Amino acid sequence: MTNQIEFRHLEYFLTLSQTLHYGKAAERLFISQSALSQQIQRLEHLLGQPLFDRTNRRVELNQAGQLFKQVAQQVTNQMHGSLENWRLALEEIEGMIRIGFVGSAMQEFLPPLIKDFSEKYPKTKFSLDEMNNQLQLQALEAERLDIGFVRSNEVPVGLNCKAVYTENLCVVLPENHGISDATFKDISQFSNENFILFPNQQSQMYYQQIIKLCQHYGFSPSISHRSIHGPTIFKLVESGMGISIVPKSLMDNKNYGIRFIELADVPFNTSLFAVWNPENSKNGLKHFLQLLFG
Repeated sequence: MTNQIEFRHLEYFLTLSQTLHYGKAAERLFISQSALSQQIQRLEHLLGQPLFDRTNRRVELNQAGQLFKQVAQQVTNQMHGSLENWRLALEEIEGMIRIGFVGSAMQEFLPPLIKDFSEKYPKTKFSLDEMNNQLQLQALEAERLDIGFVRSNEVPVGLNCKAVYTENLCVVLPENHGISDATFKDISQFSNENFILFPNQQSQMYYQQIIKLCQHYGFSPSISHRSIHGPTIFKLVESGMGISIVPKSLMDNKNYGIRFIELADVPFNTSLFAVWNPENSKNGLKHFLQLLFG
């Protein structure tokens, strides 16, 4: 069986398992729909098991297909990783570190760290992907990232998690708002405002910090809009759609008609966490962790 299954069979299967549509999968793979159908049937014949339940209207993975998807993903990840290492070896590069990060991490924390590392290890390259917390954790589990920087310390079993950066929170207000630094006393002054926050599902720890902060001052925030992107939040605030609370590192009062009030004397702040798989044996990652934690 293993001598007859080809790498393309796995690629075809994974694409179809993602789209669950022969036409869309064939289009992604640049092959005809009939050719894709033949290759999937060939794979099922070699495995001795159907992988999909097919009707005239739908294509769905069956139980065997769901289990095989895990195997196929592991094999393709290993193949892509091996080819990447081979290519890097040809270029005499010591390795590549695949880094995921939430947007705020790139404002202050990551740039000097990457610059410092690049000066110490000039042959190591970086692949940087801005992703929300949830997508980073999924990518780390699937071995598509080497390290992630998230605003959550709730990670899957098998991953290490450690705080690397803590900062104050800031209230974001329209520039014509009645409350300023001079008149600001505490967050309870905004109890009747609409709030624009990061979604709870995307960043539970951060979201809960905001809720606890408001409750500490005697109210629960009225949430009118949600966004995971700082620029979107700032535009909504600028447009008078509500106010927000963001990490200090996201402060940007030059490109938007907004103002910031730093919450320096409150018992709540926000932390950035590094997450990685301790079984990852890449030398580049080991050097990066040494620089990160000393």
